[in-house]
Parts: sequence; structure tokens; C-alpha cells
Amino acid sequence: MARVRLPLCALLLALCAGLAQTADAGKTLTLLDPKALPLDRLKPSSDEVTVAASADAAAPGLIINAAVGKDSWPGVSLKPEGKVFDLSAYGHLEAKVANLGTKNTVIALRVDNEGDWQANPWSCEQAWLKPGESAVIKVIFGHSYGQKATYPIRTNAVNNILMFSQKTDAPQVLRVEYIIAAGPAGEKPPVDPKSLRTEPVKGFLFGGGVGLDPAKQLELKGGATAKVDKAGLAIALPAAKGEQWVAIKPELYRWDLRRACEVRVVVLNSGTKPLTPSAQVFSDPGPTDPAVAAKPLAPGAQTDLVIPFMPAVPVKIKPIAADGKAPGLEPNTGTRFISDAASAVRISATHEGDAALTVVSVKALATPMALPAWVGTRPPVAGDWVPTLNDNFDGTAINAKTWNIYGPNYWDKVSHWSKDNLIVKDGLVRLRQTRQTGHHNDDPKEKESPYAGGYLDTYGKWVQRYGYFEARLKAPTAPGMWPAVWMMPDRGANVGEQWQRADTGNGGMEFDIWEHLTRWGPYRYNIAMHWDGYGDKHKSSGSPVVYVAPDKDGFIAAGLLWLPGQAVYYANGVEVLRWEDPRVSSVPENFIIDMVHGGWDNNSVDDKQLPCDFPLDYIRVWQRRDLASAVDGYQPQPKPAPKAP
Repeated sequence: MARVRLPLCALLLALCAGLAQTADAGKTLTLLDPKALPLDRLKPSSDEVTVAASADAAAPGLIINAAVGKDSWPGVSLKPEGKVFDLSAYGHLEAKVANLGTKNTVIALRVDNEGDWQANPWSCEQAWLKPGESAVIKVIFGHSYGQKATYPIRTNAVNNILMFSQKTDAPQVLRVEYIIAAGPAGEKPPVDPKSLRTEPVKGFLFGGGVGLDPAKQLELKGGATAKVDKAGLAIALPAAKGEQWVAIKPELYRWDLRRACEVRVVVLNSGTKPLTPSAQVFSDPGPTDPAVAAKPLAPGAQTDLVIPFMPAVPVKIKPIAADGKAPGLEPNTGTRFISDAASAVRISATHEGDAALTVVSVKALATPMALPAWVGTRPPVAGDWVPTLNDNFDGTAINAKTWNIYGPNYWDKVSHWSKDNLIVKDGLVRLRQTRQTGHHNDDPKEKESPYAGGYLDTYGKWVQRYGYFEARLKAPTAPGMWPAVWMMPDRGANVGEQWQRADTGNGGMEFDIWEHLTRWGPYRYNIAMHWDGYGDKHKSSGSPVVYVAPDKDGFIAAGLLWLPGQAVYYANGVEVLRWEDPRVSSVPENFIIDMVHGGWDNNSVDDKQLPCDFPLDYIRVWQRRDLASAVDGYQPQPKPAPKAP
């Protein structure tokens, strides 16, 4: 879903712009003409693909035949007559396609620029078609896959147009009836009403100067009535059995509450009888837990109903079943609430006879939480614990005995690690992301990329099996960032090849202690475990909706208690996820701390908001004395090669 957040005036401007674009829609440039196919400029992706003109005069076009074979993305490229297509006068590419085969398939249309392919210099859209179905695919330049903003295509330098499908177990026959360039230059996708979000003004959803339109923003149940007056939203609850409530909804499609970790509803008993009020926030995937007043509210009394996004019952993962498949979550644990897609705040009350209450205000907040005294000083459970790693990032340099500042980047392909992007100052280490071209790991022999970042791991220097692991950190806020504190197996240099040393199979596991996508806002993150490798047997479990309130300084202490057959995760001293199963890792692990671009549910990077910092205050680890092993701790390092005489 596109995450467009527009006030109402901006929405009207966007609709007006759409009308202006419609007025220019008649201007087109034919790039693939069914009456004069440029067969000399069509290049199949492999020998398994052939092209020809349609023999059906009633359905002219280009016929693409793709045989069953090794070609993962069978297709055809349309090359320009000269060096490039100049499409700068147009806003999109459009093709009519049909599936003439016997199996369901996908047909994609892509427009390419020259450039670093790790930056994905193209725009692409696709259609899923059943046999006999046809569709018009429209690629708006600079947008891909659901018209999300992506690579900014240079429309005056398009060097390739590609039509392709996917590998299937049956021959494919596709027809492309035409390809045209159309629309005005700078064309934007139409605004999807379901993508619209209202960001609360100073956090207020209602009250604090924020009003509501009762006809559009109220939903009533069970005979309840409501009206806005000087005191707030006056709700009348008649004496009736069954469900009763009043829901306040956003003016646009959904509220964006990602900068909050709770909603506070101030209610007043404006009736003559006691009542017990409650409130709950809803989103499409699911609601928060309800907040219920601790005791009945006397007439004339007022109270705050605090609705935390963090659930009362932490996530619990099921044990692995006999079939060995990745386990799901135990029912009624964790939450499915999505804070940037809140659909309603529902207010109700239990009462006898006729009752009335007034909603004074509804406000989204990020109230700091008080942490248990043990956070940062010891593990959360009793035992004979010994500190084994305590790095407070004091001074001005990274401790080279513990940390590597260079390593691989398998994730975003556009960032390189540089020592200049690790800033140690004021008791923090900051992993800084900048728009800065350079070589990976500051090595001129390695790949060059357009973004620089900081990186830390303890691979080959420090490992531990079991214990309590805690990092105090603050989430970055620039769009498109993907920071993480995680752990991977390290069996040591003598076990064989690299894949064997770091294999997440054979007892090993990836632990994602804190994994964050900045689109979620600073108080939501992902916890996951991955095992059985990353191939066909790969399995994982966890939760991408872990919420936590910050401490007084805006930081989060993310912890993992790892014991034999048990992994329990903590956020600012509160248990948030638990898994008990023999498959929990039994292999020593090393730390990895990084920040790259992307992720599975993120927005695009905005260079204007760089540089961006991911700060960490400390990394602390303890080991229970009876679980300690010879492999724990600092690893012997190879002696430096003797200097030449």
C-alpha cells in the first residue's frame, strides 16, 4: 500500500492536478506497432524464447513463446533505434498484453536506464493473468509495483523496454498488442483513498483544538447517541442489553500514529449514575488491548484511559510440531495492531440504567516509561551470572579487541562500510548513513556504491553460547532505514568452510534482537529467529509488531535471554516475546550491528534527510556460570605477519 499522507487541501490539489493530467492524456508515442513490428530491435532473453508477428489478423501484435527451461525470467527486450528512447515529453509507458497459454502467469513491463544495477535503475509494473485474460499495464516513470515511488527514471535516456514473465512448468504464449508512451511529463499516480493518513496535530485525534464531523467521523452501536458540545463529545448510553459503543474515526482513511506508543482518552461521567468506561484503538489487522477504568467512575468524576500499543500478554511462539514446519503464535498473545493505520477509537462503558459520559479529548502520545532497576545492571532472572562483555562506547574510538568495523553487506547493495561513519563520542557510538560515494570497507579494490554507513560485528573476536544480551539504542527516523542488532552463529575458524562456520542449520540460528524499519516509527520493531539455512528448508518465526515505550532519554533497552531450549526477549525490562523449544540455537553466536536501506515493509530513502544516525549507548552481556563453555568470550587472534627486514 502506498503510504501517502495528505491534508484535505493537498488532496484537493492532487485531484486538480489529476484533472490537468487527463487533459493531456491524448498525446501518445507508439513504440511497438502491431502493424509494423520492429523485429530487428527485439532481443529474447535466451534461446528458450522466440518472437513473431501474430498470425491472427483479428488480434495483431507480438507473440512471445517461452519454452520450459532454465530461463528464470523469460522475456523480450525492445531496443531503441539510436542510443536511447527520449520519452521526456511523456509520463508513463503503457502496454496491452494477453496470456494465450494454458497456465496462470505474470506479465511485467519494465523501462530501463543505464546505471548501477544494484540501485535498480528502472520502473516496472505487472499483471497476473489467467489463460485467455488480457490487461493494460501502465508504468508511471519513477514508480514501480503498485505505483510506489522508486528510482527516478531519466526519461530522456531510456535504453531498454523489457516485457517478461516468470519461469513455469508449462510453455507460455504471450501477446503484446501495443506499447505506447503517453501522459504528461512528470505524471504522478492517482491518489488511492485507502492510502491516505491523518497525522494528529500535536497528537490530538479529538480535543485540543481538533474537532470532528459527527456525520462522517462517528459510528454508533447499541442505541448510543453522541453530539459535540463545549465540553467535548457527549455520549448518551440508554439502559439496554448488548454491545454499546461510540467510535471516532479519522477524517481521511486512517490515522498515522507511528510517532506514539499509546492513546490517552480523557472521559468525564456526565450522567447521574456510576459507570465504568473503557476504550480501544482499532486497525485493519487488529485492535489494541482495551483500557478499562480500574473502578467505577462517580458522577462528575473524570479519568484518563491509557491505551498502550504494547499488549498485556507478550508474544508466545508455539513449539515446533511433528511436521517440522515453522511454528506460528499461540492464540491471544501479542498484538496485530498497526499504529500507522489506525481506523477508530472506540469508547464504551458498563452501567446500570441510562448513563452518559463526555469524551474530553483523545490524544496519541509517547509517554516515557519507568524501567525496572535491573535493566542494564543484571539479567532479568535469578542465577549465578557473570558479566562477559560491557562496552559503554566511552572515549573516541571503537575497541578493536571486541569489534570489527568492516564486513559484508548482503542486504541493500548500495551501502558501503566506512570507518568515517562510525562516530564514538559522548558515551555513544553512532552508525551514520550518508549520501557519499566510496568503496566498500574503505578498500579501493572493492565495489563502489553511493551511500556510506557504519558497521560493527564481533565475528572471529568474541562469541558466546547462552546468556543474557542487552543493547541500549535509539531508533533512527530518516525514511527507508533498516537498522538492526542481531546475532549469527560462529563455530570458529577450524570447523571448515565459511558456510559451515556461520550455518544457521545444524543447531545454529539467526537471532534478531531488535530489527527496525523506520517507516514503522521509533516505537515498533521486529523480533525474529531464522534456522535451517536460507534455502528451501529455511524456517523462521517471530513478530513484526513489537511495541515499546521509550525511557526518559528516548532510548530502548532490547534484550535476549538465551538458555538451552529457550529464547525470551525484553524491551525496556518488559517481556515481549518467548519461544521454548529444543530447536533454539545451541551454537555460539557473534553480534552484528548495522544500518542499511530497505527491508520488506519500508518506504523510500530521502537523501534530503541524510545524514542519519543510529545511536547505541551500550552492549552488555552476562553468562550464567553453569552454562559457560570453553568457546565463550574473546577468541585467540592470529599473530601478525613478521615485518620484512
